Amino acid sequence: MSDQHTHQSFETRAIHAGNTADPLTGAVVPPIYQVSTYKQDGVGGLRGGYEYSRSANPTRTALEENLAALEGGRRGLAFASGLAAEDCLLRTLLVPGDHVVIPNDAYGGTFRLFAKVVERWGVDFSVADTSDVESVRGAINDRTKLIWVETPSNPLLGITDIEAVAGVARQAGVKLVVDNTFASPYLQQPLALGADVVVHSLTKYMGGHSDVVGGALVTADAELGEELAYHQNAMGAVAGPFDSWIVLRGIKTLAVRMDRHSENAGKIVEMLTQHPKVTQVLYPGLPEHPGHEVAAKQMRSFGGMVSFRVEGGEAAAVEVCNRAKLFTLGESLGGVESLIEHPGRMTHASVAGSALEVPADLVRLSVGIENVDDLLADLREALG
Repeated sequence: MSDQHTHQSFETRAIHAGNTADPLTGAVVPPIYQVSTYKQDGVGGLRGGYEYSRSANPTRTALEENLAALEGGRRGLAFASGLAAEDCLLRTLLVPGDHVVIPNDAYGGTFRLFAKVVERWGVDFSVADTSDVESVRGAINDRTKLIWVETPSNPLLGITDIEAVAGVARQAGVKLVVDNTFASPYLQQPLALGADVVVHSLTKYMGGHSDVVGGALVTADAELGEELAYHQNAMGAVAGPFDSWIVLRGIKTLAVRMDRHSENAGKIVEMLTQHPKVTQVLYPGLPEHPGHEVAAKQMRSFGGMVSFRVEGGEAAAVEVCNRAKLFTLGESLGGVESLIEHPGRMTHASVAGSALEVPADLVRLSVGIENVDDLLADLREALG
């Protein structure tokens, strides 16, 4: 993060960091540099360091500077997807024979990457309840290089004490990676709590409009940032200029959107906790949630993701998803529109039969920013 933005508030950084007016025209929005290569002023005479857009592109640079500023990091890197970012991180930091601790409640795509891709490369992993510091400590062995955390987790909304796990990681001499997708940097700042790397699916709250796919890594360690940037260029799964521009545009309203997502989710949770067909509501804003106190300590508010379990098992949960009308049945999350899904059959089908398998009666909501009364009415009708 540049010194210029160090003392600015989050909302100001979201709008201005990386968004320098175009020096040629004065355009207040960074241009979309839809270009593959750049004219050189003599061999090796690069203008602004740009030679080929896989290596660097001015629109992507603007986004990467913005990401670093929002997370309080030294280096931000933008990728073609969240999983591309994760893949780059793992191949930068790990070699065959290494070991990783992953959460027992993780995004299905992350688990698939470890179980079906990285493990074949010779990297082992163990599953731990990352909400329990001693469980994390007990999963570490002499080959461990990374501890991987999602908080809030997907889809069970588990909470991990980032600062406490960062202490365990430092003591063991390993790096802590935090997937901050559910919270966004507006609600949570993992680097300030001791994390080494933050991962984002930019597709979700950062883009915020279900119209772009992207991923990001942010680190406060300049040397690690250089290593990641080297591998980003060597592997090539970079964010394109138009996608970078779309995410930059979305980020400008991140703060106001997250406030509304959280406000709407709180009212929906209140209704669900009183509904006779709902057997459990999973939301860190609830006082009875086991991670409530930690979430209140490390988050600005509790976010727009809500999961709940219903009477009648899997068939009833699927039927709730099918009956919803205003809540769109679909995968992904974090858009301005509300989404509903059945994790066991959709986003988390890849973890079936594993230690990460999710309850069959679980429904996950991504609560949008529509009028909350309309959302409540739709859920009541869907629940029957």
